Amino acid sequence: MKKNMGTADRGIRVILAAVFAYLYFSGTVTGTVSYVLLAFAAVFVLTSLVGFCPLYPLLGINTCKTK
Repeated sequence: MKKNMGTADRGIRVILAAVFAYLYFSGTVTGTVSYVLLAFAAVFVLTSLVGFCPLYPLLGINTCKTK
C-alpha cells in the first residue's frame, strides 16, 4: 500500500478519534450512534497508523507530500 495521507490529515483523524471515544465513554452519546462513532474512531486510528485511507484512491485524493 502506498501512503496517501499527510501528517496533518493523520493528526486530525487521531484528534477526531479521541473526541469520538470521549463521547462514547463519557456517555454523552448513547444508543446506535455511540457504536457508530466508536467504529469511526477505530477506523480513524487504524488508517492514521497505516497512513493509507482506502477511500482516497476512489475519490482521487492524496494528502501525502511525496517527491
